[in-house]
Amino acid sequence: MSIENKVREVLLSKEEIATRVAELGKIISRDYEGKNLLVISLLKGSFIFAADLVREIKIPTRIEFMTTSSYGHGEETTGVLKVVQDIKDENLEGYDVLIVDDITDSAITMTGVVAHMKTKNPSSVKSCVLLDKPSRRKVTYEADYVGFEIPDKFIVGYGLNYGDYFRNEDHVFAFVDPK
Repeated sequence: MSIENKVREVLLSKEEIATRVAELGKIISRDYEGKNLLVISLLKGSFIFAADLVREIKIPTRIEFMTTSSYGHGEETTGVLKVVQDIKDENLEGYDVLIVDDITDSAITMTGVVAHMKTKNPSSVKSCVLLDKPSRRKVTYEADYVGFEIPDKFIVGYGLNYGDYFRNEDHVFAFVDPK
């Protein structure tokens, strides 16, 4: 897709995102009260969402980062999850793990990361995604916490990229043909 001659169609405003992230933070705080919460942010896409989300979680929270890849620079998944950088702990016994990602569409990344984390013996593993695009599933999966369900459009902004750009935008949008 070339973005030349395209216009931005805003799907989620900065305000809509902030409101929903605050709601998710309250729900997660309640659900994990009294537990040993470890949030794992999947880089690069989730870093903005994860930062905003953990500031809304009002219980003690440990944060780690993991880098995975299944897209490269393209719009379509390669179908193969690659763990580029794992978390440092081999044993997560006693932790309740919450994996945070920007989007679940094919679900290849999330199912792979969940399976990988379960090998580290945590008390539980759940997932939280800002965006869910169920129409694109290649494997069956439902995130435990979802910000927004979105249509099948290639989207960017708020951590999501197009060719390593646009992650810094404070809203989510799609490039569309002008009317």
